[in-house]
Amino acid sequence: MARSQPARFLATAAAAFLAATAAPLIGATAAHAQEGGACSSATVQYRLVDADGKVVGADWSSQGGFHQWDSVPGTVEVRLAPGQSVGEGCGYPVSLAEYTTEGPNWASSGRQEMIDKATVRLTAKDVAGKDDDGRTWQKLSVKAPACFGQIDLYGEDTAYDGKEGEGHGPLPDVRTGVLTPYHLIAAWNGGDKKCEAGTPESATPSPSAPETSASPAPSAPPAGGEPSAPAEGTKPPVSPKPGATPSTNADVPPAQSSPPAPKSSPNGGNPPLAETGAGAPVGMLAGGAALVLAVGAGTVYASRARRS
Repeated sequence: MARSQPARFLATAAAAFLAATAAPLIGATAAHAQEGGACSSATVQYRLVDADGKVVGADWSSQGGFHQWDSVPGTVEVRLAPGQSVGEGCGYPVSLAEYTTEGPNWASSGRQEMIDKATVRLTAKDVAGKDDDGRTWQKLSVKAPACFGQIDLYGEDTAYDGKEGEGHGPLPDVRTGVLTPYHLIAAWNGGDKKCEAGTPESATPSPSAPETSASPAPSAPPAGGEPSAPAEGTKPPVSPKPGATPSTNADVPPAQSSPPAPKSSPNGGNPPLAETGAGAPVGMLAGGAALVLAVGAGTVYASRARRS
């Protein structure tokens, strides 16, 4: 029993060495994984103001829906609702877009055309508090249409203008059920006359016209083969049903942040294992522990050789 005491002592020492050395690295890995935190959705409040900054209609609200205007809304002020915890670095783009339409409400709006857009970015500095007297808020203003139109307030910076590429999206179109913008907070529409220039009717041909004119006459079968059954594509397309009124929600998502630049490290630009959290230098630690055990084993062997 006495001869095994040194070995037991050294094994215990090696385990203690491994645990003591690994503990700081494990703690550092967990801290790095939680660094900065995640940005969650936030609730936006808005109100309409005139050219002098006076409130028009209701004060701050998060109520959505479509509103009919008597006169085109001028400026929209936006902020984040009180009582929210917004992390540092979290941003929430909010846009106001103006469209010309074919009618004064969503059901008659047809295919819309964007004429103007403005975007602001709300942060922790824009969260309302208990005492907001004298505070200024970010404002959004767009061109007013001289005919039927619609104004959309939404929680993105995407321009739903029908163009291709990053930062663009499809135009709203009640006839085909395109319910853009996404993350719609509220909308206003109205007007008292038809938009003459650039209306969708004159700019967009009927989708059924090309297919009808290109269809072969039924009495002329294709040459060099047996007549085939009429293809489904030759049938006149069914007109899409009008889309439902877009839903609204004042809870908007945060902007996608770009990944942080990699920190410089002495191993050729690759992040050290301790930073990634996927491969702490356990091999080095295990080697140190093994060295302690090896030295201890040598000591025990030498002690036994002397005693024998």
